[in-house]
Formats: sequence, C-alpha cells, structure tokens
Amino acid sequence: MGDIRKAAVLLTTLPEEEAADILQRLEPKQVEMVSIEIAKLKSVSAEEQEQIIVQFAESNPAATADGGGLDRAKNLVQKAFGKNATGTLDTIRQAIEEVPFAFLRNIDSQNILTYVIDEHPQTIALVLSHLPAAAGAAILAGLPPERQISVVQRIAQMGQTSPDIIKEVELGLERRMSSVMSQSFENAGGVGAVAEMLNVADRATERQLMEQLSLEDAELVEEIRRLMFVFEDLSKFNDKDLQIVMKNVETSQWATALKGCSNELRDKVFKNMSTRAADMLKEEIGYLGPVKLSAVEAKQQEIVDIVRRLEDSGELELNPGGEQEALVQ
Repeated sequence: MGDIRKAAVLLTTLPEEEAADILQRLEPKQVEMVSIEIAKLKSVSAEEQEQIIVQFAESNPAATADGGGLDRAKNLVQKAFGKNATGTLDTIRQAIEEVPFAFLRNIDSQNILTYVIDEHPQTIALVLSHLPAAAGAAILAGLPPERQISVVQRIAQMGQTSPDIIKEVELGLERRMSSVMSQSFENAGGVGAVAEMLNVADRATERQLMEQLSLEDAELVEEIRRLMFVFEDLSKFNDKDLQIVMKNVETSQWATALKGCSNELRDKVFKNMSTRAADMLKEEIGYLGPVKLSAVEAKQQEIVDIVRRLEDSGELELNPGGEQEALVQ
C-alpha cells in the first residue's frame, strides 16, 4: 500500500475541518496527489483503515471512514484553499476522468452483463477487474458456469495491462454503450480481486464456482479462500463458533493478534472467556507493549489458518458475510 493511499485514507477518517487544515500544510503537488487519491476512493474497509491508523497514531481502531469520492476531495480542497482551489480541482477532475472503465460505474450491472456475456473470457476479466467488487460479483453470477471459471482464472493471473489493450476494449464498449472515456495505464485484477467479488457474491455462486475451480487449480482456490476470510471476520461469528476457535488458539496468539483488531472483536473474545481468563489475557496484552504491525498480522494469519483447518475438518462452516442460508424442509 503506497504512502499516498495511506495519507488519503487517514484524511477521510478525520473531520473535514481537521483534514483541510492538514492539506494546507502540504506542498501544492502533494495536495494534488493526495486529493486525487481521495477522489478515487469509493469505500475503505475497516481492516485497512485500522492498519493505517495504528501506523500513524494510537486511535480508536473501530472507527469507520466515511469514504472518499470526488465530492469529498473537492470539499477538502475548497476548505483548505478557498478561492485558490480552482487549479487543484481541475487537476483532480482530469485525473478521475482517466480512470479506466469509469463510465461503467454508473451503469446497472445487468446492462453491462448483456454487453459482455458473449465476449472472450479475457475481455470480460479485464472489464470486471476495473469495476467495484459488488458490480463484478453480480456480472460474474450471470455468466454461464464454464465461463465463470475461465474469467476467474484470468482475473487471478492478471497483472499490468497494456494501455492500448485497455483502450481498445473500452472503445468497443464505448461504441455500443454510447459512453466515452480516456484511458491510463493501470494495475488490475489479481487473486485479491477474485476474493473481493466472491465475498459479496451469493453463497450458491461462490460455492459452485469454488468447487469447479478446485478441480482445475486447487492452489488458486486455497489462495482465494485465505483472502476471502480475514481475522476481523471473527467478530461476525456467533458465540458457539467463536468458542470452537478459541479452544484451538493459544493465549499468546490472542495477545498479539488482538493488539491490532477492533474493539468489537476484542470485547467479543473477552466475553467468551471466563472472567479470570479474560483478565489474564488483558494483562498479557498490556505486558507486550508496542508491537510491530508485521508481528500482529502474522499472529492474526495464524488464527485465520486455524479457522480454515477447522472448516476443512467440518467443525466450522464459514460465512464471512453473515448471510442466512435457506433451510430445506
């Protein structure tokens, strides 16, 4: 994660007056770069925000950001520079207009599906990689099963894409959907993009796709699954499932892992312990003092791996999205 994105996320967590005051202290070029990044932000996950806040200062890790967007960026720049904001605002506007496939963000997912369903899987993968995860998931769910597998594999393997290819694909959609946008070189796709889409896809689509994909690429399935469930998702577990996890996790693992989590998750873990055990864990957390973020993340990943093993053994059934599954009579 780049420093510019970190600064953008941090500024979106602050009241606008305070964020504008910080912008006033930056060089004009720095203001432009940070403001453009804020304008590109759609929403910020609680996990990402917590990591950034922990790095910058001791703060409430459970707080959530209002998110970015062009309006947010404009408000900050206008409050920071008043009448002198025009030049920076023009730069931000131009940069946002160059985001690949930005025009599709205002079009219903089902309409996009109609235009891309017969395209080559590589073309569909390129388009989905530039859309928000929810839109990508909706389009993915509408594809035939065999096409879903091909598209997911290509998204996962995608890295940097030539701007000429991006432009060619977008111009094709431009002609058919009567929308025009310029292009820029961009990183897109990857296993993380697949995990984000499946996290918001309906359970039936997720399970069917993962089962079929496992027959062709078991390692890719495992990598996707590790990204789909994150440590903070433990806060969504019911008490019974959390207690199953806690029986398999050492106190020392919890002490380090809880240093970088939300208050909600920390309180839930304490609640599912005896008073004495919770007090001992709190003391151990206090004794640790400041801990490197990398060490915290490593312990959190250890617990995530334990959860995955419990799922594989049938002791747990993961449902990170908290969706209620239908019952069959």
